[in-house]
Amino acid sequence: MNIPVKYIFILSGLLLSSTANAQDNKYKDSVVQLYGVVMSADSLKGLPAVSVVIKGQNRGTITNEGGVFSIVAIKGDEIEFSSIGFKPKSVKIDPNLNGNQYSMIQLMINDTVFLPATIIKKRISREQFERDFINTTVPDDDISIARQNTNLMTRQYLMATLPIDGKEASTQYLRQSARKMYYFNQNAPQNIFNPVAWAEFIKAWKRGDYRKKKQS
Repeated sequence: MNIPVKYIFILSGLLLSSTANAQDNKYKDSVVQLYGVVMSADSLKGLPAVSVVIKGQNRGTITNEGGVFSIVAIKGDEIEFSSIGFKPKSVKIDPNLNGNQYSMIQLMINDTVFLPATIIKKRISREQFERDFINTTVPDDDISIARQNTNLMTRQYLMATLPIDGKEASTQYLRQSARKMYYFNQNAPQNIFNPVAWAEFIKAWKRGDYRKKKQS
């Protein structure tokens, strides 16, 4: 049985039209007109400027002065309500909802925020300000601290009190060993007859090196 070509095109058009109509009807059936009122849970007063947003999408609205809102959504969407001073709330539209309209009353709970206490004092007089300003101790800056740590008295005190480190100890031991090897099998000279040693001793005495070591 040969079917004319024109009938084949007609049947194809009818099938495509019925499929498109079915999909369009399915889409229309899933669209929901959501409207309602947002109120505070304690006073049951309408809350204005509450953000009503469909989660995961860039679509939303806000409530009017009486807390009323209206938005178009899809069955199964999750609606988020948020406002400053209230805890956020999420509501999911029933995917098996019958019809294309959905009304609701959403209550918002106050979100308590504790702020640190503020202490208010009276303004001080000019005499009190001048007295406190003069008696205020200004802390040293980094340059002043560095100068104090590197002055002559501080360095002398540290040299007299701090123990030598490993490098200084090894250097001193090597010098002593070299001195012993230099005067091996002979009498080493006594520093009591060495004018250079006497000059160093006098300088150390004037600096107070021996006095500090005795006090420590």
